[in-house]
Amino acid sequence: MDFVCAHAGRPASAITRRDVARALLAVPSGVALVALPDLRRAMMSAGNPLSLPFWESAKATLGSIESGVATVGDVQRWVESTGTEPILMTPSYFVWPEEDERGPVAEEMFDRLVAHLEKRVAAGEIDPDALAAGDQEARRAYEELQERWLSTPLPDGRVPGFAVNDEQDEELFAAWDEEEAFALEELRRIVADLPEQPELPVGELERAAARLRELLAQPGYPANVLRACAGYDDAPMPDDDRELWLAVAAGIVGPVSDLSENADVLEEFADLDRELSLEDATLANLCAVQHADWLAGVAALTRLGPGVLASPERIARLISESEDIDVDDQDVDDLDAIEALFLSVVSLWGYLGIVDETEVLTPLGWWGLPKALERAWSPAAE
Repeated sequence: MDFVCAHAGRPASAITRRDVARALLAVPSGVALVALPDLRRAMMSAGNPLSLPFWESAKATLGSIESGVATVGDVQRWVESTGTEPILMTPSYFVWPEEDERGPVAEEMFDRLVAHLEKRVAAGEIDPDALAAGDQEARRAYEELQERWLSTPLPDGRVPGFAVNDEQDEELFAAWDEEEAFALEELRRIVADLPEQPELPVGELERAAARLRELLAQPGYPANVLRACAGYDDAPMPDDDRELWLAVAAGIVGPVSDLSENADVLEEFADLDRELSLEDATLANLCAVQHADWLAGVAALTRLGPGVLASPERIARLISESEDIDVDDQDVDDLDAIEALFLSVVSLWGYLGIVDETEVLTPLGWWGLPKALERAWSPAAE
């Protein structure tokens, strides 16, 4: 009882089902099972007996954990059935961060929701025993109550769900910016150490830019993807060949926008059975390439110089063997995944003249790839 009170930060008379569940899960399941009868008697002595369905559900869940058959989802569902544990993922796909990953805003909103749920339990609006028994109607009501709270403005005007998501986005962007800055620093170091600096092949650039202008004026793939990558759907193309080429090449590294042709993009992506179009799949692959993979792949190609094979398979192998990044021993599945992503990359590179029709790196690609990465990762490019 003392451990439960200390863990919850409350006196025995105020302990909730959630408090007990979390305390039981904080110790080995065998220890919790042994302590369960004494804990139940202590709660009764404190005038806070909870209920028989709760104690039975606790015994069943702890027994499943001890025997190794309980899943993480089973345990999470049991804690949620206490009536005051926020649902980890709501029906509208709002997801709470893991407890050790919550920022100040998420921590505050989570605690506010727990307090709100405790009031609803006290008012009889939530039936924890029905939740523990697996009553589907009670579960739906529990979910709807939380959905309403997450979308209802607080007195200070903040909407809890939006506030948590905004904080997560800020943390994600900060981590992304940090990773990007490190990758840019490494790229510049690698290029500076090259024994021979790539020179701009003016003739190749002019021919590639002319082909690119003609291509970008066309409908459909790949023009729509390249326009989205460079952000030229809503902006005019520059007259300068070098600026145009670098903008598109950098956009392949970091796409600027989505496909403007997809007016119902949210509705389309909500259809989980829908097969991705070539355009959507290509953009998804570009966005999935990690900074480290870009850095390792382009660094290797730049060191090797024009004439080197730059096929997706070769790039995946170069990344796996790179000394520029920390690479654990990769299995075939890892290499296959990287190769699959670079299928889209190398395909688009061909339209820019970065690789030729045999997927060999050209002098233009040798000159332009490091500059494309630098442009994509530089704050000035935003």
